[in-house]
Amino acid sequence: QVQLVESGGGLAQPGESLELSCAVSGFRAEWLAIGWFRQAPGKERERVSCISGAEGITYYRDSVKGRFTVSRDNGLNTVSLKMDTLESDDTGVYYCATVCTDSGTAPGVVTTWGQGTQVTVSA
Repeated sequence: QVQLVESGGGLAQPGESLELSCAVSGFRAEWLAIGWFRQAPGKERERVSCISGAEGITYYRDSVKGRFTVSRDNGLNTVSLKMDTLESDDTGVYYCATVCTDSGTAPGVVTTWGQGTQVTVSA
């Protein structure tokens, strides 16, 4: 059974950096597509970034391109999201999940989500 646990959230000022980590247990992270999603208060959940399984192909939503970097450490079985030049619009609860679709769901596929970690960007 796959389990995901996020860590690394917190408070940052605009322009600063944070790095989130998604610890994967019960399965090899390198065999999974892992997506990062976020949800701000009063807004819909949105896909932020993704890294595919074996090929490690990455995806970023337009608003974070050039600022966020997703990576995987096969030895630690973790997937990280390095967030640079943070903006106030990056505020939200960040989740990692075993899905990379924009909707966060995949028909016929059981997806696993972490509990989320809060990121607040404020001066």
